[in-house]
Amino acid sequence: MKEIISKKNLFKILFIVVLYLTVMILMGANVIDSYIFLNIVSIGINIILAVSLNLITGFTGQFSLGHAAFMSIGAYASGILTAKLGLPFIVGIIGAALAAAVAGLLIGIPTLRLKGDYLAIATLGFGEIVRILFLNWSYVGGAMGLNDIPRYTNWTWLFAMIVVTYLIISNFIASYHGRAVISIKEDEIASTSMGVNTSYYKVLVFSIGALFAGIAGALYANYFYFIKPDSFGFMKSVDILVIVVLGGLGSIRGSIISAIVLSLVSLSLQGIPELRMVIYAVVLFIMMVFKPQKLVRKFMSKFRKEA
Repeated sequence: MKEIISKKNLFKILFIVVLYLTVMILMGANVIDSYIFLNIVSIGINIILAVSLNLITGFTGQFSLGHAAFMSIGAYASGILTAKLGLPFIVGIIGAALAAAVAGLLIGIPTLRLKGDYLAIATLGFGEIVRILFLNWSYVGGAMGLNDIPRYTNWTWLFAMIVVTYLIISNFIASYHGRAVISIKEDEIASTSMGVNTSYYKVLVFSIGALFAGIAGALYANYFYFIKPDSFGFMKSVDILVIVVLGGLGSIRGSIISAIVLSLVSLSLQGIPELRMVIYAVVLFIMMVFKPQKLVRKFMSKFRKEA
């Protein structure tokens, strides 16, 4: 009980409540307009995607390039449930999460024996298969995309899903299951000899990571009205992976900070489309050289000591 009501946990709860209420007040006062909120939505979705991919790649050591595919499955599942069938958003989110989790299970089982580059290629192929399926599925508009999706994503839904993602994944990592997952990354042979069911945990991690990517997809679809297969291509998976790497593999807080910083950099360069990708690439290169994840870890350790 003392652990639950510790200073650290009280501070976290207070921070969450204050952040939520601050944004609500600023939105009510029209300080945060529709453009700023659009950027907040983009950042929030990237946080969920980065934290969920970090579980797969950072903590378990499974190199995945198919995270955008799980996001697309969630987006289309929610789009179908809310736009085509007229169901509430909560049903869309649950449907998106379950559909993506099943997809994670399906890709996790056949790729159990694959590692490194081979796993990356397999997940990349899976992403392309999903994209082509949506391109040729007339029910969801094919290449033209699915439109007229109700805008249900608001600050409450977005913030709630970010908090849920953070709490579930961080508590999973802190548990026995998390230690088992980390042991697979450190030395799979040793963890197997110690009785860890590596096959089970690899599939479990893929399913959990995919589930939250599906939720991110639902938030995306129900904010932007319109989705198309090309929005969830290979480069989207690379963008998510870059966020994870820059934030530090195996660092949830690093992923959150990295998602915020890189999203802001990308959004600030939208006014100069002809130079956007060049400048973005230079910024990424500089950040990789200076390894900001080390700075994040130093900051967080200092912060913990002070707390």
